[in-house]
Amino acid sequence: MIERTPHSTTRAACSTLTFTLAAAIALAQSPAGAPGQQPSATIAPAPASAPPVPQPAAFIPPAPVPQRREHGNLIFEGIPPADPALATRLARYQQSRGATFLDWLADGSLLVSTRFGDTEQVHRVSAPLGMREQLTFYSDPIEWARGARSGRGFAFLKDHAGDDNAQVYYYADGGEPRALTHGNFIHGSIVWAHDGKRLAFYGNDRDSLSYDVYVADVSAPGMPRLAVGGRDDTWYPLDWSPDDSKLLVWRYLSSSESYLYIADVASGALTPLEQKPARAGIRLARFDPLGRGVYVVTDEDGEFAQLKFKDLITHDSRRVSPEVNWDVEDFDVSADGRYIAYVINEDGRSRLAVLDQESRQTLTPAVLPEGRIGNPRFDRTGRRLAMTVDSPTSPRDVFVYEVEKDSVTRWTHSEAGPVEVGSFVAPELVRYPTWDRVGGHERHLSAYVYRPRQTSGPVPVVIDIHGGPEAQYRPEWDPFVQFLVNELGYAVIAPNVRGSSGYGKSFLALDNGVLREDALRDIGSLLVWIDVQPGFDRERVAVMGGSYGGYLALAALVTYGDRLRGGIDLAGISNFVTFLRNTSGYRRDWRRTEYGDERDPNMRAFLQRISPLSNARRIHKPLLVVAGANDPRVPISESEQLVWSVRSGGGEVWYLVAQDEGHGFLRKANRDQYLLTAASFLQKLAH
Repeated sequence: MIERTPHSTTRAACSTLTFTLAAAIALAQSPAGAPGQQPSATIAPAPASAPPVPQPAAFIPPAPVPQRREHGNLIFEGIPPADPALATRLARYQQSRGATFLDWLADGSLLVSTRFGDTEQVHRVSAPLGMREQLTFYSDPIEWARGARSGRGFAFLKDHAGDDNAQVYYYADGGEPRALTHGNFIHGSIVWAHDGKRLAFYGNDRDSLSYDVYVADVSAPGMPRLAVGGRDDTWYPLDWSPDDSKLLVWRYLSSSESYLYIADVASGALTPLEQKPARAGIRLARFDPLGRGVYVVTDEDGEFAQLKFKDLITHDSRRVSPEVNWDVEDFDVSADGRYIAYVINEDGRSRLAVLDQESRQTLTPAVLPEGRIGNPRFDRTGRRLAMTVDSPTSPRDVFVYEVEKDSVTRWTHSEAGPVEVGSFVAPELVRYPTWDRVGGHERHLSAYVYRPRQTSGPVPVVIDIHGGPEAQYRPEWDPFVQFLVNELGYAVIAPNVRGSSGYGKSFLALDNGVLREDALRDIGSLLVWIDVQPGFDRERVAVMGGSYGGYLALAALVTYGDRLRGGIDLAGISNFVTFLRNTSGYRRDWRRTEYGDERDPNMRAFLQRISPLSNARRIHKPLLVVAGANDPRVPISESEQLVWSVRSGGGEVWYLVAQDEGHGFLRKANRDQYLLTAASFLQKLAH
């Protein structure tokens, strides 16, 4: 439900037990001192004296060839057939579906994405709990859609088999969608002009590396026009001015540095929003509907991102959201400028507030499920606010808040499947001590813990590590977590280690570059905490993660393998040097900001030393590796080289590849098989 932008990627920033199952495919120095400092906890990573580049043995025997079988587009290597009884139990949890709010149409109906078959497609809902009318019919999932501000048309994004090269399509009311872009290029951030004829979006068509801003006129034939770009920069369109003569554009450098400009649509001339802007992270920005200024979510005043208004006439800046130690993560403004809706992320849970600028009152709808709120958007009247809401115990659905009535109406009601809803477990928020201190006190990290209701003794544990790393574990709908807790008897612990978003920009930077192993130490501290919990079996602990979380899962198996039963790696980084060399070019410099520049000899040696591939012979516990063959973010070569190396050292590896997926499994048929494999693997580890 999030567009593909650096601060929230479509697939990467998801709960990593299912990684992209919600499709909700979306950036200081450590106070502990030097990056190689030994932690105070009893568990520590590999010593800094390890050789920077492992020397190969004189003879490396070939990896054993495991049993291989194919099922549709899936390849199973070394994976035994699943237990039919287990498959039957899991299938009950795999029947759930959700609905994600995309946008309003001009006639007051809603665009939502939901799944009737194998992938999520765009549907129209015309009334509360009305029929979901399917509008797109593709084998590939639809990533995002935006409704035109007039008429019944909309634009949407679709890639091919997970290759990330999303193209922009225009759908008029009825008929066949028309492709506005073509080729092996990435596009996104669709923004409609008020005239309902033009839309802006970004694309890397010019050099495959830089993001430029294009404008397309859907009422006329012809190619989109380059509006902003032509340099080695990353630009995103955010909004059109009320008279459609200007574009608010975002020049993105990193999670901690980006700048806003106002672009003349006709000439492309750029004017900085501020003459002396502060170096800050910007999350989102929009024009004031009355044309007086710009609303910006920025962390320029402190640790957390707050909603501010920047006046284009007086050049004054004022805070709109209250001063709290949490991030504002999304907002929208009504068409007449009276109402401002914003969502605050409080330790992973969402809180919605609606400010009435006329009465200066703040409304807080109290009947929404406690969980996560996404994509709040006012309709054309400015009196109805639609959003996506889900929670750990209820599927993703669309709700509408009628501001003047202070009432909430449910527009979709999604099925949890043939499972008793009352059996679903809500997580407990805990804080555990880590290995370092901050402000003279022991640093504590947050984690969400799902505990089985029925236990006959200490239960096995799986540690679920989110990706990103500039992301956060959020308590949301995840039927596989409920299956693990209710059917396999696992406790699921999802930590937010240093480097996670949501806890301030200093915390976000605590794992950058040479501080990378400090995040691994946080997993070690979590293992220490698990040891002293009477309800957990310290002898049956597994770890799993996707993307960057996959790296941490692999690194944990290397460093803390004697404490773990095994692990699952979904599209994880196995070697930072090869990853940075092979990831898609348009994201390479962005990732170097986070992980370090491998072109520097010292950094290259450091990245080689900490990479799981350099230490793969130390992985002796069972491992499940899962990858998409078309992944442009963490290429499949990261998985291939790790599987070969672990097997060559005598390790047991289950290896699952989807030939029609990218960075995660978005097709239900593939996802079902992946989850069945993961369930089989974890069932084996628990015994």
